[in-house]
Amino acid sequence: MAVNSKELFSYNNLIHAVSGAVGSMVGMIVFYPLDTVRCRLQLEDKRKARNTVAVIFDLVKEEGIGSLYKGIIPVLQSICASNFVYFYIYNGLKASVKGGEGGKDLILASVAGAINVLLTTPLWMVNTRIKMSGITDARRYTGLIDGLVKVSNTEGVPALWAGTVPSLILVSNPAIHMAVYQSIKRRLSWRKEITALTYFLMSAIAKMVATIITYPLQLAQAKLRHGPSDLAPNTGTIQLLIYVLKRQGVKGLYKGMEAKLLQTVLTTALMFMTYEKIAAFVFKLMG
Repeated sequence: MAVNSKELFSYNNLIHAVSGAVGSMVGMIVFYPLDTVRCRLQLEDKRKARNTVAVIFDLVKEEGIGSLYKGIIPVLQSICASNFVYFYIYNGLKASVKGGEGGKDLILASVAGAINVLLTTPLWMVNTRIKMSGITDARRYTGLIDGLVKVSNTEGVPALWAGTVPSLILVSNPAIHMAVYQSIKRRLSWRKEITALTYFLMSAIAKMVATIITYPLQLAQAKLRHGPSDLAPNTGTIQLLIYVLKRQGVKGLYKGMEAKLLQTVLTTALMFMTYEKIAAFVFKLMG
């Protein structure tokens, strides 16, 4: 595969990055309550595993409707930064590397995902703390900056990268999604224009496949970011998965998956639909 480094820093990549960032925020705003349910099911061991709608009603009854949107501002800030980085790097690499279409999408998406994880893990670690503050975490955080400062001061700077190992392994999730998505997209390349609904369905199918395969690692990632109180601070991913397996059985490894599937599939599908349409509109304006 030949590499053209000039393509890494182009205006086209900026368009893809901004479109991806905007698309991700749209998707998250619409489906944020589903992410709240997923997080609460993953991190509250005492909360009964029920269907998503039932948990939403429970939360509204127990804590008010505002609980469904707790921590949304720092999440939007983080997802905007994260997807800007991801789409910029992925599309830059894709334009730079010629040939090898078969496995190129999987490899490039993995590289872009790994760089993204290393740069933005502290943001997502603090987001998990903010969402669970006052629930399973007694500490209070007023925002991303406050959270970053407090965690680094009280637990040390390395704590900001808690959950990095499963996050790096979970690069396989967006990589699988992107590979399946691009494969479907290539098969529809004969179409003059792909509709918004088609983009939505393509991304939904691809994300469903990726999420089912990688869910136990996503559970471990959430628990490590949150900082499990009954485990040692240096607990590893495998140790945590074995611990959950012993306490809750195989079902425990998939607790909250229904909510995660709903949230991540719908959010990602809406994100990619918005991203594709914004990018196509801007490129059309450019002539």
